[in-house]
Amino acid sequence: MFAHIRVLIVALMTAGPALAQAQVPATAPAKPVKMVVLGDSLSAGLGLSASAAFPARLQKALGDKGIKVDMINAGVSGDTSSGGRDRLDWSIPEGTEAVILELGANDALRGIDPAVTRAALSDILTRLKARKIAVLLCGMLAPPNYGSEYAARFNAIYPELSKSFGVPLYPFFLEGVAADAKLNQADGLHPTAEGIDVIVKNILPMVEAFLGTISGQRS
Repeated sequence: MFAHIRVLIVALMTAGPALAQAQVPATAPAKPVKMVVLGDSLSAGLGLSASAAFPARLQKALGDKGIKVDMINAGVSGDTSSGGRDRLDWSIPEGTEAVILELGANDALRGIDPAVTRAALSDILTRLKARKIAVLLCGMLAPPNYGSEYAARFNAIYPELSKSFGVPLYPFFLEGVAADAKLNQADGLHPTAEGIDVIVKNILPMVEAFLGTISGQRS
């Protein structure tokens, strides 16, 4: 009987390395994508904790799906598209692979000439393209108080830039949240934590596809 036990122990010891090797993944896990969310108070998380802001909640949602990202929240409350352009170089560090561009809400609220907004966003896209950084453009819609002509000019900026620069467009960043009192803070403009979760849920499929393209280009 003891001889049989010795044989079994030897067999297990011999199989050990093979079993260990079988558990090692065939390929090393992909390194996290270095991503920056360049935006205004909507992404900065005005009125929310840092962990409840859009970049942090998006990072968690991606992580839950096994998609690793190194996320930087480069949202600045009150920023316009021109402001984002002015701080672009120090907001987007070297090594960044992907940017979610969320700017323009303050331009529309202030009635800034859509030509100015377009020029600023165009400059941002041009400079990021030159750095070979992929961009997901988030659209914004103008409020109705400046009239239909202003709204038409402003709202056209995002789809036209998406087409001309060949970048993916998420048509309206606040889709499913805008004008819903239950999902916005008392000012009626900034999402609650629950509102942020709705935004993340809605945009997640597009971000997954966006990151999938980047991963494909790495290989």
